[in-house]
Amino acid sequence: MRVWTQQIQLTIADVVTEAHDTHHPIDGNLDYEDQKPESRLRALAFCSARIPRFLGWFDHIVKHNPAGPRWLVGGKLSYADLSLFQLVEGLHYAFPNATQRALRGKPSLRDLHERVGALPRVAAYLASERRIPFNEAGIFRRYPELDRV
Repeated sequence: MRVWTQQIQLTIADVVTEAHDTHHPIDGNLDYEDQKPESRLRALAFCSARIPRFLGWFDHIVKHNPAGPRWLVGGKLSYADLSLFQLVEGLHYAFPNATQRALRGKPSLRDLHERVGALPRVAAYLASERRIPFNEAGIFRRYPELDRV
């Protein structure tokens, strides 16, 4: 079970990298403004194909968890559930239209996201000043012109 959880975590890391690369498709040292045409192309592919594919895979995992469709792996919360929650939050921030579209028909993933966010300690953190809000200096950045499918 540890190896499967790690595989899920590594896939989450892959999605985070792909989200980042939508605004830095050529070079992470170049500003977004210096690679806008390439960013538009990268974001189009990410929003139209990659987000739905990844979220579909996560939804499938939740639905087919042998312990039941409550968590990603086994019968209790894992770090992969927390990471997936943060990934979905980041995608909602950076690509709200594409993410909303990709989550349609994926009730298991939507339910997992809501369940993790409602956990008392997670909810307390989300409401606290300790949580750094998403912004245009982080990995998940909202550039409305990139959220087109």
